[in-house]
Amino acid sequence: MRGWPVTTFSRRELLITTIAGLLDGCGHVAVGAASPVPAAGALLARELGGGRPRVSLLGGLRDNPFTDGSRELFDCAAQGRVDAFFLGGAQIDGEGNVNLLGLGPYPALTRRFAGCFGAPFMATVVQRLILFREDHDPRCLVERVDFVTAAGGRPCHLLTGMALFRFDAGRFVLESLHPGASLDELRSRTGFAFAVTEPCTTTSLPSPGTLALLRGPVRAALAEVYPRAAATLGPS
Repeated sequence: MRGWPVTTFSRRELLITTIAGLLDGCGHVAVGAASPVPAAGALLARELGGGRPRVSLLGGLRDNPFTDGSRELFDCAAQGRVDAFFLGGAQIDGEGNVNLLGLGPYPALTRRFAGCFGAPFMATVVQRLILFREDHDPRCLVERVDFVTAAGGRPCHLLTGMALFRFDAGRFVLESLHPGASLDELRSRTGFAFAVTEPCTTTSLPSPGTLALLRGPVRAALAEVYPRAAATLGPS
């Protein structure tokens, strides 16, 4: 990817503000463990919405209403009380399938990961499922995952460090390219085919007011759970 052309904000801040926009209209957003960028996006959406949506962050105290960990989260989602959730994975394919198990032909995996942590269940019950990877690599964005941990067909968007895709009629459609990315480069770094809506647009940039919220109250709230990630917020 070509050099990042913007000096007033970082690529991570662009991803966070994009996530906040995807959460417009949600009443309750839940974020799982080890998800600092989605967590920051949910917290920013709350600031922009004047306290709405309600945000639940696993692993935190102030923004974690659950006393029994993920089991309560699953119960809440099963009752239809979680409007949006995020999934990442070692692999994501063009049908929206996610692999969190490992690489290689199952069961003879060449590399194994920690596992699903309820991803198959959450992928079936949450209305607004957003797939997220901070990097954009053809080894991760593949034509077909080696193992289906969470079945595809239901995500609303896929956000990466290069672009935002929406999921439409069983395939991904490019919605916008981030600044500095080109369509040719995106195709070369994506292992699955995707459609393009013409004209191809650039991802909306954060306003000064949004950045002030992100670097103020959002960073303070994020630091409770993700202090290292909070420290990275600011211009590159």
